[in-house]
Amino acid sequence: MYPSTQLLIDGKWGPAASGRTIPVLNPATEEQIGTVAHAGTEDLDRALAAARKGFEAWRKVSPYDRAKVMRKAADLMRARADDIARLMTLEQGKPLAQSKIEAMLAGDIIDWFAEEGRRTYGRVVPARMPNVHQLVLKEPVGPVAAFTPWNFPINQIVRKASAALATGCSIIAKCPEETPAAPAALFQAFLDAGVPDGVVNLVYGVPSEISEYLINHPVIRKISFTGSTAVGKMLTAMAGRHMKRVTMELGGHAPAIIFDDADLDQAVSVLSTNKYRNAGQVCIAPTRFLVQQPVYEKFLEKFVAVSKAQKIGDGMDPATTMGPLCHARRIDAMEGFMADAAKSGAKVETGGKRIGNKGYFFEPTVLTGVPLSARVMNEEPFGPIAVVSPFKDFDAAIAEANRLEYGLAAYAYTRNTKLATAVGNAIESGMVSINHHGLALPEVPFGGIKDSGYGSEGGTEALEAYLNTKFVSQLSM
Repeated sequence: MYPSTQLLIDGKWGPAASGRTIPVLNPATEEQIGTVAHAGTEDLDRALAAARKGFEAWRKVSPYDRAKVMRKAADLMRARADDIARLMTLEQGKPLAQSKIEAMLAGDIIDWFAEEGRRTYGRVVPARMPNVHQLVLKEPVGPVAAFTPWNFPINQIVRKASAALATGCSIIAKCPEETPAAPAALFQAFLDAGVPDGVVNLVYGVPSEISEYLINHPVIRKISFTGSTAVGKMLTAMAGRHMKRVTMELGGHAPAIIFDDADLDQAVSVLSTNKYRNAGQVCIAPTRFLVQQPVYEKFLEKFVAVSKAQKIGDGMDPATTMGPLCHARRIDAMEGFMADAAKSGAKVETGGKRIGNKGYFFEPTVLTGVPLSARVMNEEPFGPIAVVSPFKDFDAAIAEANRLEYGLAAYAYTRNTKLATAVGNAIESGMVSINHHGLALPEVPFGGIKDSGYGSEGGTEALEAYLNTKFVSQLSM
């Protein structure tokens, strides 16, 4: 059974004060499977009061003891992974195996932040005068407002919540209305592990109304957002008016450069897996495939074959390798990209159409001959569309890779170590993975540059955004 999801405020689950709810659909069938509570201003005020109270209590808990609680939550996520995965697939659509990986990975992320939170060291700065002690201290920034999308219902919020908890902050999370049950299961694990009331709070509702209310409220001291560049810029400007700390993980349009000496089978295998994972609804998914001319035709042939071989269907079917898009808006977006590509003279090597008229299924799609003026070459498709283009030499590949204002992720394949080093240095991106897919591990930075965001959601860098640095200089009398 799929549960109807309520609000979590001050350690208790309950309906919105108004009683309003939002329907939740299964994207594979378009049928309603449940509801989620719709928070209003009264609910947000209760969450803010709870977060303020929770922060004052949690900040006094030692990092050592905070870590013990968090590790219990990590173990609970692993123990409940099968049940959580089922909820995620029902509401989001991705294959059940991918949902379970996401639920299991949450445990690793919580564990890593728990341990790293014990190492938020300050330092002693040698003084110029006798009897002076100069201390650099790290303190939690305060209550956090976090906003996450529906493509990875747990993975997106678990990073923000874990960083907040590890540093002694409280959090109000606004998670996606399309996929409410999976993040609710994560927050239940935190509660069951012993996180005090008010430290973790979870609300749903109209995104613009909730973000505007929380970001402008004086209780909130830190903002973390994952989503589109356009919305991220608006939220950053809003936070800037109050000098509030922000972390922004925004859109991408990842180039994948395949040089003529690359292992093509490896490149096709890894890149296709990450192109069609979660039906392409991944901010770091490779999108612009740049292939050196001598191997262009061979790579294209292999990639098209793999694309055609994808098994499209309900994520609950073990045979499915690519599920539906999350909602009807993504179907409209894909059809818009395809219509524009057709007008631009692009060739459809495979795919390009919606599958059936029930469920939000779209064919894995490969386009060639796409001009730079086409929308799909400039806007993040966020779906199962790959554009394959030839390039002549290194400079041409780098020029195209860096042409856009996006700078989240990039990929390259070559057997030449010198060339690999040159690519890693030349690409303007927050993350570059060469000859494999090495992104998004808990211990490594995760974030972009340029229009793809600010700050990191992984590695030691992620914790810094949740900490204030205080300098204390004391003369001993």
